[in-house]
Amino acid sequence: MTPPLRLAVRRTGREGRIVEISLAVPSDLGYVGEAVELVTTQCRDAPLSPRRLRFNLRTALAEALANAIAYGNRHDTSKLVRVRVEVLPDAVRIHVTDDGDGFDPARVPDPTVPENLERENGRGLFVLRHLVDQVSFNEKGNDLCLILRAG
Repeated sequence: MTPPLRLAVRRTGREGRIVEISLAVPSDLGYVGEAVELVTTQCRDAPLSPRRLRFNLRTALAEALANAIAYGNRHDTSKLVRVRVEVLPDAVRIHVTDDGDGFDPARVPDPTVPENLERENGRGLFVLRHLVDQVSFNEKGNDLCLILRAG
């Protein structure tokens, strides 16, 4: 049995609105479901429609975590994936950072062109770009930022 994840939550205002959620996830794919569930539960008051919260946020976070564990940290259990979620008045911003060497997202082949249809890589980034409103990376390529806007 894997030890449970520990979530840090920062609140603001009299009503205690959540503004930031953070957690460190071991590089084990077995933690992805629990991490997604913890974050999604804390984001229930985020300015997203229930569908975007249930589907887009959950699926995008699961994909980002799985990629960070598998490709960034190469399943090295001595490394962590850090998740930081900012709940803004009009959006949710998710940062997923691994301890890996990074990559150049511009070099990921388009999985929709005929010569790449059978390739095993490149689909995750394609899916992320269609689930969220904005995808960006730091210069090193080991920090992914996903933005889901309200509305």
